[in-house]
Amino acid sequence: MRIGIVGGTGAAGSSLGLRLSSLGHEILLGSRTLEKASSVAESLMKLPGQTGTIEGVVNADAAKGELVFIATPWDGAQSTVGALAKELSGKTVVSMVNALMKVGSEMQPVFPARGSVAQSIQAALPSCFVVSALHHVPAKELGEIGISVESDILVCSDHADSKKQVMELLDSVPGLFSLDCGSLANSGAIEAMTAVLINLNIRYKTRTALRITGLRRN
Repeated sequence: MRIGIVGGTGAAGSSLGLRLSSLGHEILLGSRTLEKASSVAESLMKLPGQTGTIEGVVNADAAKGELVFIATPWDGAQSTVGALAKELSGKTVVSMVNALMKVGSEMQPVFPARGSVAQSIQAALPSCFVVSALHHVPAKELGEIGISVESDILVCSDHADSKKQVMELLDSVPGLFSLDCGSLANSGAIEAMTAVLINLNIRYKTRTALRITGLRRN
């Protein structure tokens, strides 16, 4: 599958691109400038064990993927996708964006007017099928090809078929286990939890991820 990552040159987006490319997907790594996208994509392609395809492109071309992830900073996500509405029309769009701000020495959640970044993206893209996922996965581990990530992925959407498609893709990543957490209205709580995990990482000098107990796992 051709997968686009809008705003994909940051830690989360580039790690996701690296991992998915290792599974055989063609990655369109997007940025506002072609120069930056090409530079990051070139560096990823040189990493040991990389056998996939990652192409650096501008965000408008990343939005032409069959499935598109949004990995931009939270305060620019709605305006960025709004400008790409034509390219994204009718597609499954995955928001992995967290609204966070630093207050003193800790990270705290920010709640957008619509309740979550994912809901804001859905409002900006009424013709798209927005899915919320990948908020709690440590970027470093996600980008380490060949190493199991070991994390549950909490997935929300108002669109059952798109949710299923995204969950199946994420479950193909060794160590990830996706969980259906209901409608997009639940994304606010999931996004906010990221601040707690980051504060744990800082306090305990580690990289945390979530595992939900009490579930039957196949």
